[in-house]
Amino acid sequence: MPPVLCSGIEGVILNHPLVYVVCRGLALGLVSCGAWAVGAPPIGTPPIVSRESPGADAAAELDAILVEAPEPRYVAPTRRDQIGRIWAPVFINGRGPFRLVLDTGASHSAVTAMVALALGIPTDRSPPVTLRGVTGAATVPTIRVDSLSVGDLSVDAPTLPIVPDAMGGAQGVLGSEGLANKRIFIDFRHDLISITFSRSERSGRDFVNIPFRSLHGQLIAVDAVVGGVRTMAIIDTGGQTTIANLALRDALARSNQGGKGRPDQIMGATMAIEDGVIIAMPAIQFGSIKVNDPGVTFADMYIFKQWKLTREPTILVGMDALGVLDTLVIDYRRHELQMRTLKTG
Repeated sequence: MPPVLCSGIEGVILNHPLVYVVCRGLALGLVSCGAWAVGAPPIGTPPIVSRESPGADAAAELDAILVEAPEPRYVAPTRRDQIGRIWAPVFINGRGPFRLVLDTGASHSAVTAMVALALGIPTDRSPPVTLRGVTGAATVPTIRVDSLSVGDLSVDAPTLPIVPDAMGGAQGVLGSEGLANKRIFIDFRHDLISITFSRSERSGRDFVNIPFRSLHGQLIAVDAVVGGVRTMAIIDTGGQTTIANLALRDALARSNQGGKGRPDQIMGATMAIEDGVIIAMPAIQFGSIKVNDPGVTFADMYIFKQWKLTREPTILVGMDALGVLDTLVIDYRRHELQMRTLKTG
């Protein structure tokens, strides 16, 4: 099987002031996502496997980590002490739902080994693949399932890479495959995610519309401005924190913006670690919307080299920045982001 190019924006930024979970998104394949309006408790329960099967303990453990606290179950905003998240309830082989992190930077979906155990699927029955993440590449096992679905959208017989870990108790990653004609509605204030077929709906009057283009056939790339520097911004809902390349760092330095920062390390989905520097940065401006991030990690990342984005100022906008919005709509048919900020006063 050819290498799986994980567009994905994954990893943990160690020592970052906002990080509170173990691992960021990673990139791989998708499910089909469809009409989901989430705000109530999950539909169904985690897969139940016979106690005689190897997956019984795994199923019990999955059940134990369901969010029971009085906090957002699916869409959580970024707060001063916590990075936001977007979790989708996904059915695999008709069982679930499993909580997968929505990752617009991922080309395919992936699951943890615990999910494979819960499904009773050995990881040696399908060939391994090469997983390319933010910090490096690694060969990982896979499982072949009959179906993976969310609402109206489904993928038949997908091969799912097994990832070492996922973020914040999630059981895998929901990638971008199959979203070409879909609309994702994310409401951080009301704990709501809805993934439906796009009907080219226009946004409300209080939204700002930002056109985007597809990069490498999957990534959401928009034009942004950071401290007066024209920058390519890649929207990465699977990334906990925001990462920028050295070209942006150097451009800001030439205009006397940004300080020396402090050392940081980034651990990707492949568990490889790369060094970086956290530096205070001007607001990221999308049209008339400005998003402030208290600190961005600048690094000469492996993934920037894979994408051939080392010369152009580029920033991977993660959930630390995206989660401060009130509402985010990604309309793949219209190639448009629709953003609404929190109302103040």
